[in-house]
Amino acid sequence: MKILLAGATGVVGRNLLPLLSAAGYEVTGTTRRPDKQAQIAALGGQPLVMDALDRDRVFAALETIRPDIVFHQLTDLAGRDFSANVRLRVEGTRHLVDAARAVGVKRMIAQSISWVCVAGESPACEIDPLDLDAPQPRRETILGVQALEQAVAEMPIGVVLRYGLLYGAGTWYDRDSLMTEQIRRGELTATDAVSSFLHVEDAARAALSAIDWPAGVYHIVDDEPAAGTQWLPVYARLVNAPPPLTRLGRQGWKRGESNAKARAVGWSPHYRSWREGFVHVLA
Repeated sequence: MKILLAGATGVVGRNLLPLLSAAGYEVTGTTRRPDKQAQIAALGGQPLVMDALDRDRVFAALETIRPDIVFHQLTDLAGRDFSANVRLRVEGTRHLVDAARAVGVKRMIAQSISWVCVAGESPACEIDPLDLDAPQPRRETILGVQALEQAVAEMPIGVVLRYGLLYGAGTWYDRDSLMTEQIRRGELTATDAVSSFLHVEDAARAALSAIDWPAGVYHIVDDEPAAGTQWLPVYARLVNAPPPLTRLGRQGWKRGESNAKARAVGWSPHYRSWREGFVHVLA
């Protein structure tokens, strides 16, 4: 079975590629940067230089490869340019979906984010509406998510994986990351805002499992949504940072997410709580 992995050198893609290769799939992995082709080959894939914003190039790639499944793991976050990432979600996804449908691809598995639902008191589930009335810049991000998820739903089988806050190698929550440096400098305040975390390896495992899942949207998060007053002091201690300042209160949409739907189709996180995962990554 042939697979096109768009975004093969991203934090999820480079964890997913060796899993797909080990499972026996013939994987073509894309990157925008020619200098990353060797990395894809080393992970077990056939490298392909492709910019998802180049519609003609995307159509040519899908016509040549004619994959059975397309994995959409494209992001543009290296420079923390959130508008560029939104553009990729909107335009890049549209190009991938249109090209995949043109050559008869049945299944697409796409990366999204979980913290996009309206305000509430309990962890969000997939039937909760998107927070489309949010103020900027959050609204721009959510509109990008909406465009991505609506486009993927046009596939015969479109699976959207809404990942929680990713931690682990190469993410923003790693021992040598910018977030860790901010925590060491005492720049983050612990509040009642609730987050759902996910180890990046669990994100890749979920994507592999989704080859067999029904179409739909799934929250891929660990089992323990946590307030900042819970997780941030633990994080700070593990990276030898001073205890964070604390402030009461949260915005209503910062409520975490439930993974019950993903568990119902057989997925469960290896790192069931950020508590054990943080120790593995940060200690």
